[in-house]
Amino acid sequence: MSIKQKIESLLFVSASPLTVEKISKITKEKTGDVKDTLEKIVVEYDEKKGGIVVVRDGKKFQMMTAPETSEFITEYLHEDLTGELTKPSLETLTIIAYRQPVTKAEIEMIRGINCSLILRNLLIRGLIESEENKKTKLVSYRLTFDFMQQLGVKEVTELPDYEKLNKDINLEELLNPENKQENNEK
Repeated sequence: MSIKQKIESLLFVSASPLTVEKISKITKEKTGDVKDTLEKIVVEYDEKKGGIVVVRDGKKFQMMTAPETSEFITEYLHEDLTGELTKPSLETLTIIAYRQPVTKAEIEMIRGINCSLILRNLLIRGLIESEENKKTKLVSYRLTFDFMQQLGVKEVTELPDYEKLNKDINLEELLNPENKQENNEK
């Protein structure tokens, strides 16, 4: 896999802008090589004049829709945000509700697929919020107070079967394989 493929893939799935240093760390490529490749990608997408552009904001880069498509995209997103939630969105929202705070990696481990776009949609709808752990730099997700109010609960523990689903042994073993080994040794 080429450095360009790695960078494009990261820019595509990332919900927030990425610095050269972060991209370098994730791809395990030299910072200079990442910077040069990013510059080429920006020029390539500008020349292509397609529906996607790579935007630079200071030292951060992010893949976004082209400015000339904004009206079209706004109309689509309005429909997407006001329509019913899809089954994958409901599944992801349920995982967040019963396992919060939960990281994207944990959600994806449970669901078995990439959840970047679903998380973005739920964030935009105001159903979930994200929070970065200052020590680990991991982003975790939880329900918003507004959504809990819409559900008619004061605490997530009031959700149906909360205790059973929050402490599910199969999920614990999936998310913490070392615990499974310890349980088997007992």
